[in-house]
Amino acid sequence: MAVTLTGVVLLVGGCTVPGAGEGSEEPTESLGALVDFTDQELDWGDCDSGPSEAECAVYEVPLDYDEPQGERIGIAVKRMPATGDDVIGSLLVNPGGPGGSGFDYVDHAPYIVSDRVRERFDLVGFDPRGVGRSSPITCLSAAELDEFIGAEAESVDGDGDMSELTEAGMARMEESSRGFVEACRTNAPELMLNVGTVNVARDMDVLRALLGDEKLTYLGASYGTHIGAHYADRFPERVRALVLDGAVDPSQDQLDLSVAQATGFETALRAFVEDCLTRGDCPLGGEDDSVADGVAALDAFLTSTAEEPLTNGMDDREINRARAELGVLAALYSESWWERVRQGLDDAMNDGDGTVLLQLGDDLYSRNDPRDYENSTAALIAVNCSDSPSPREVEDYAEAAAEAGEESPIFGPTLAWGALPCAFWPEEAVFSEGPLDGEGAAPIMVVGTTRDSATPYAWAEALAGQLSSGFLVTRDGDGHTGYQMGDACVDRMVDAYLIDLEVPRDGMACA
Repeated sequence: MAVTLTGVVLLVGGCTVPGAGEGSEEPTESLGALVDFTDQELDWGDCDSGPSEAECAVYEVPLDYDEPQGERIGIAVKRMPATGDDVIGSLLVNPGGPGGSGFDYVDHAPYIVSDRVRERFDLVGFDPRGVGRSSPITCLSAAELDEFIGAEAESVDGDGDMSELTEAGMARMEESSRGFVEACRTNAPELMLNVGTVNVARDMDVLRALLGDEKLTYLGASYGTHIGAHYADRFPERVRALVLDGAVDPSQDQLDLSVAQATGFETALRAFVEDCLTRGDCPLGGEDDSVADGVAALDAFLTSTAEEPLTNGMDDREINRARAELGVLAALYSESWWERVRQGLDDAMNDGDGTVLLQLGDDLYSRNDPRDYENSTAALIAVNCSDSPSPREVEDYAEAAAEAGEESPIFGPTLAWGALPCAFWPEEAVFSEGPLDGEGAAPIMVVGTTRDSATPYAWAEALAGQLSSGFLVTRDGDGHTGYQMGDACVDRMVDAYLIDLEVPRDGMACA
């Protein structure tokens, strides 16, 4: 979830009425107000993309649940039918983001869940409101986003150090962030007020009802865990089984999340460097070097890109420190990217060619498709800034950047400054109610990976502790999220929970 910009840096009762109740209280949305939405039928048809067996539909929800008779928006949904005959129901899935497409996610069904789960559930993904095919929010154009990301380079002096900006640098950062928010006001004035996760959870309950499932079975990764936590808190009596994998801590505001995320990226960075040093093609050093030596070599290289940008074999963008950092950051999401990042670093450090690092950063933010790039980045910021109050003074972000720099000298300051647009987000768009505890819900599984970069393991511990019925499953490993990541122990426990509702001992760890 919480990777933010300048860096840029991120489941018998179809008639059941969705509602907005808090904790175990009765839902506040009335039958009369929402009957038009719960009486819809999903008109399944062929999809414009994905496997041939996929089915697609669109359903409507209120733009503003406080005014259900007002404007409506469409939510795009895709279903992959279960492969077996003894079907339990639907398994809703979300890949994270914010800004990730659940609609496209189900195309990768064999990698998302096990064969056992595929046999027993229809796999269902939807694009959350404001994302992809579901009334997408757009603030800046692709070209303007390139300038926005590159604004970091214009805000720092020679060595690219984001931990101590000058007053002029802070003013440029403020101008850039205000400009982003004003673009949202211009291009999506109503939608930007209603894209928060609390509304996504309500949309998901409408979908649950339309699918005919009395209770929700859900698998959410990364930011998708935040959707699940909101759902459990708002509709606890409608929870069958929720797997929240790579958890976000809902008790922290966006700036706190950005600072805490720095610790996750630092842990993942050291794991990447440690692995790199064991390989003959590592540009950061060799077997005789320590991890600290390798990190220092990377830091020195990135500092040099602030003074002398890398060459670009793709287009006319300047590959400065901001863009070189993004390329390295990509490595920290999955071990499967480590080899490519080593290649990018080798090209850059030995030949001054930053093309591979630039491509990696582009892949991370879908820049290969301008419309995806515009929307996924806008959705990421809009949702993050809508989900909790954030400080309103620029100086608070400067202090946070210095603090994050102590935890993660390379990525920390950039992550903290990346939350700055939230300082200017409309207050009426921000969800500010109390903690999410899901009191009254069935047992909820939280999966945490010890060296997860984007969602630090401490967040999984925190979420499992905050949810009244939460229990933690630990994967000892690298990369982002834990299920279907090569750990048979974790996979067995998730499968048994989803299919048979088996609850392992809380704190169960897998080696």
